[in-house]
Amino acid sequence: MAARKKKTTKRKAAGGDLIISKARTKAAVKKCNVGGEFYGALDKAVRELIKDAEARAIGNKRKTLKAVDL
Repeated sequence: MAARKKKTTKRKAAGGDLIISKARTKAAVKKCNVGGEFYGALDKAVRELIKDAEARAIGNKRKTLKAVDL
């Protein structure tokens, strides 16, 4: 009997796993469908927001991100 190979799934997001949840994003949208490419673009936008917020916090000599950093 031959051993079965495990199937691996590839993530489409550049740089690894998505930060955002596809299911929660889709649930938050009330009147439209969500296209497949939207998730990657949303993930990219969120990563950019986090990067900018981190730079602002460091610029203000803090190690904690706060809402004001957004």
